[in-house]
Amino acid sequence: MSRKFSEGNIIIVDKYDKQISTKKRSLIRSDDIYRVSALWIADKMGNVLLAKRASTKKNDPGKWGPTVAGTIEEGETYTTNILKEAEEELGIFDISPEQGPKIFNKGKHLHFTQWFFFTRDYYISDLKINSEEVAEVKWFIKDELLILLKEQPAMFLDGASTWVKFINKSK
Repeated sequence: MSRKFSEGNIIIVDKYDKQISTKKRSLIRSDDIYRVSALWIADKMGNVLLAKRASTKKNDPGKWGPTVAGTIEEGETYTTNILKEAEEELGIFDISPEQGPKIFNKGKHLHFTQWFFFTRDYYISDLKINSEEVAEVKWFIKDELLILLKEQPAMFLDGASTWVKFINKSK
């Protein structure tokens, strides 16, 4: 059963990822640091499943990003958030992703991203895409994605160049 998106309090952290407060999403300032979880799904061939953000999203509409991602709200951990987001955005249940690195992003938004990895072959038609969050999902062949990231970076979320190390680790 899918849960509806809520406007909960976002966890605000310091430069060491220690919680210092919470804020409504609408009140977050450019110098606030928050937490994000992101899921990288690959298939057994090493292809990568990416999601294109809905055109109605406030930040980065229509850009390609991780399969699933979400901002950590009060009462959540990185792990509980990514499981909730996988369910809400794509209807993916009962997964046990592997925890990857945590990276501090200093782009137009300041946040720690905890990466998670999961390998499974999904048919796009089997996913239950939440159109309020995701416009489209697509399997990218690893080598083609590497070329796109280099030649057309504007298609992707800021920081996409850091994904290359994840792509090279996939099969």
